[in-house]
Amino acid sequence: MGVDVTVNNLTKSFGKQLIWADVSLTLPAGEISVMLGPSGTGKSVFLKALIGLIKPDNGSILIEGTDIASCSEKELYEVRKLFGVLFQDGAMFGSMNLYDNVAFPLREHTKKSESEIRDIVMEKMDLVGLLGAEFKLPGEISGGMRKRAGLARALVLDPEILLIDEPDSGLDPVRTSFINQLFIDLNAQIDATFLIVTHDVHSVRVVPDQIGLLYHKHLAMYGPREMLLSSPEPVVRQFLNAQTVGPIGMSEEKDADQLAAEKDIQLPALPPIPLQLEPSNGIPRRSQRPPGEWCRLNGVTPPPGSFTKEAEHASGSQQG
Repeated sequence: MGVDVTVNNLTKSFGKQLIWADVSLTLPAGEISVMLGPSGTGKSVFLKALIGLIKPDNGSILIEGTDIASCSEKELYEVRKLFGVLFQDGAMFGSMNLYDNVAFPLREHTKKSESEIRDIVMEKMDLVGLLGAEFKLPGEISGGMRKRAGLARALVLDPEILLIDEPDSGLDPVRTSFINQLFIDLNAQIDATFLIVTHDVHSVRVVPDQIGLLYHKHLAMYGPREMLLSSPEPVVRQFLNAQTVGPIGMSEEKDADQLAAEKDIQLPALPPIPLQLEPSNGIPRRSQRPPGEWCRLNGVTPPPGSFTKEAEHASGSQQG
């Protein structure tokens, strides 16, 4: 079972450069959250702050009563046992085969016998579809397989919080779809709290329960998937629908002249909200909500054609 992660008024700078300020949100226990935003907005910095690799300037990060931002090294060591982390490139040890890479956290942080370690490693490798590849070196397999091996390693200590940095980086659309389905299936099985950092708009539209958008040194919006996908907020609308018209430009923010030139341009209609991915076994996840529930409860009319199979295909076609 996952745990809540509560972030209050988090601020981080490097020297005089402000990365983001006053970020507040709660990652709900057992749900899949996604954090996205233009390049350079500090998404990976946010992940590092959550696990205590970077200390924020102000604010708190509460996990089961412990504030990651101000706790002692001993307390931080204990809280980190709740985490599993999938780094952007898998972060495999190149001289170790996949089995030893996945076994590494168990050998470092537990007193389990090699027999017990083998059972756990093989279970997690089976979970990510890598049985039969355990004796290959990272350099002998594809980028997608390295990411799955990194995911198996992140799972061996049975984390309650899983942090995933750019899982689709370097993957083609087919492999990205496979890994998206894997995240859904894993969440259904282990019920951990997921936070995924990604740029992939299609993944954001079909995978998460919650979406956050970092922009212009602050958290522009965070909330249920349907809330953001139906939002008229210019930044949210532009980013989630991969549009050129809006406040985001090539250098993060457009200047006044660029915005003035666009003021009479008619924005395209919001695309239909696709169905959220379901577990492969067809059994809904604990945190999965009925399609359209948030819109209905909040009196929001979703874009025409939402929550149909056709909307799912239309969302997939945006990816190209």
